[in-house]
Parts: sequence; structure tokens; C-alpha cells
Amino acid sequence: MSERKGLHEKAKEEMRLSERILAELPGFRGYKEREIRRETDKLVRNHMYLKLTEARKDLKEVFQKLSDRRLYEVLTDMDRFIMRFDRVAEKINHASYGYAGFFNVLKIEEEKLDKMVTFDGGLIDYVQKIIEETNVFKGEVMKQEFERVREHLQKLSDSLESLEKTFDERGETILGGEIKWLR
Repeated sequence: MSERKGLHEKAKEEMRLSERILAELPGFRGYKEREIRRETDKLVRNHMYLKLTEARKDLKEVFQKLSDRRLYEVLTDMDRFIMRFDRVAEKINHASYGYAGFFNVLKIEEEKLDKMVTFDGGLIDYVQKIIEETNVFKGEVMKQEFERVREHLQKLSDSLESLEKTFDERGETILGGEIKWLR
């Protein structure tokens, strides 16, 4: 988790001199801190989206290989999974920029923003798991090993469901709900 926290700290350290001077002005400091947190959120979500996009390309290659081999019994499930995968990736990509949607209505404390940055960083772990599972799946299919296709598809589906469920908890985090795995 410290690596994820480091992204926020690094952004603060790399502020230009003019930004540092302005950050010392009353009222501006909190504004700038929030902006840095929002930018950090956007960077984390962009990173997740790019990784998911790469995994999607691999999944499309797997789909093509399964189609070439005429493994019709799994093509429908694979097609549905890829559609769901796209939906989740786009949900992450188009989530409220830096929590802006919430800020229009609610005042969010800096502590909650820090918790949100940590939360979003934890989502990267789910994305990484999906990437690893995709790589194993693709590797086997490219070697013409089709015995475990359904098993891989189920594991990926479960991981994607976990990612989506956890991502959907973001709003709860902002609104003050507790997240079990951050306690």
C-alpha cells in the first residue's frame, strides 16, 4: 500500500515553485491538496483502464483462436464475458473524474480523500490478478491446450465480478460507508 500512497506524495513533491508558494496561502492549500488527490485518482483509474484494455486484446485473440478451432460450446460464454469485461473497463474509465460528481453536492474531508486514493490503489490488485489469469489462459490456448478453457473462463469471470463489486463500493467510501478490507 505504501507504493500507492507514494504516488500522491510524489505528486506533492513535484509541484512547481509557484504552486508551492500558492499552497501556503490560506484556503489555497486545501484546494491544491484536493486537486492532487483528484489527479492521483485519475492516474490510478487510467492505469487500470489501460491494463484492462491490454488484457481485452489478449482475450480477443483467445476468442479468435477458439473460433478458429470451432469450439462452439465455449464461444457464447466467451463472447458474453468479453462484453461484460468491456462494460466494467468502461465503468472504470468513465467514473467521476477525481470524485468531482460528489464534490458538487458534498463536502469531502481530506481524510476520506486519502482513504479513497488507498481504496483505488487496492483495485489495482484486482486488475493485476485479471491480467495474470488472462496471460495463463492465453498461453494455454496458444499452445493448443483447450482442456481448461471453461475453468479459465470461470476464474476470470469471478475475478471480474470481484473487481466490479469492489469498484462499485467507491461511492460508499466517499459517502462514509466502511470498506471491510481497508480496516
